Amino acid sequence: MADTLSSFSEALAATVETAGPGVVRVEARRRLPASGIVWSSEGIVVTAYHVVEQEDNIRIGLGDGEAVSATLVGRDPTTDVAVLRAQASDLPAPAWARIDDLRVGHLVLALGRPGQTVQATLGIVSALGESWHTPLGGRMDRYLQTDVTMYPGFSGGPLVDASGRVVGLNTTALLRGVSVTIPAPTLQRVVQGLLAYGKVRRGYLGVGSQPVRLSAALAQQIGQETALLVMSVEPGSPAEQAGLLLGDVIVAVAGEPVRHLDNLLAVLSGELAGKTVAVRLARGGQVQEITVTIGERA
Repeated sequence: MADTLSSFSEALAATVETAGPGVVRVEARRRLPASGIVWSSEGIVVTAYHVVEQEDNIRIGLGDGEAVSATLVGRDPTTDVAVLRAQASDLPAPAWARIDDLRVGHLVLALGRPGQTVQATLGIVSALGESWHTPLGGRMDRYLQTDVTMYPGFSGGPLVDASGRVVGLNTTALLRGVSVTIPAPTLQRVVQGLLAYGKVRRGYLGVGSQPVRLSAALAQQIGQETALLVMSVEPGSPAEQAGLLLGDVIVAVAGEPVRHLDNLLAVLSGELAGKTVAVRLARGGQVQEITVTIGERA
């Protein structure tokens, strides 16, 4: 038993040593510094939005003890992601894991560097789920919950698997009382948008809606049982300009079925902003299509 525990302990320490160099300290608020993950060796660092309280005088503490200046590239409050550019090069970027390889019960480590050295806490994956939307409307590609203890300053640091590969970014700001991790696919999408535009582009239709169950005849004709009933149309919005009316029932946008509000939010991605797409709807019991030029949410 002693040998088993010793081997396990050594393996955990090796995991921290593998991933630790890619964890940095983020000094972007007056109180305790937070943590960040080296995204690329050219100085790109990803961290949590809520720990970046200032846009100037940002400092990044590196694994070798050096502290360098950094600038804010962009941030997205809806997913709690921020991207910084450190005045450094040849940074040790960590390896990334596939979230599809994770299972409930797998051991994971949360790492942070709020001080000079890397800190770690051990836990397990307690829940895995499908995509979901944060309270501010950001889309997460997977729901990833752990039972790790998020110590002060750990936000913005990585969750790593048993091999030392990064699974995602830890945050305490998305759901109160729950340790959730922003998964790698979401980070990839958001970071690319921030690097390209300084923000995450999102499509804008301009309707208020609620789910509604379709009649049996419409459900059979369309091939889905629920859709979105238009409850309001914003003046001057793309929806108004296209002729959407109160009482219309949206069943598909750009060829994607819309059964719930999450479906509409998912399809209104940044890629659709500025594009003209078909909106399939039911009006007065009849199915028809109109074209809408999707706007971009400010």
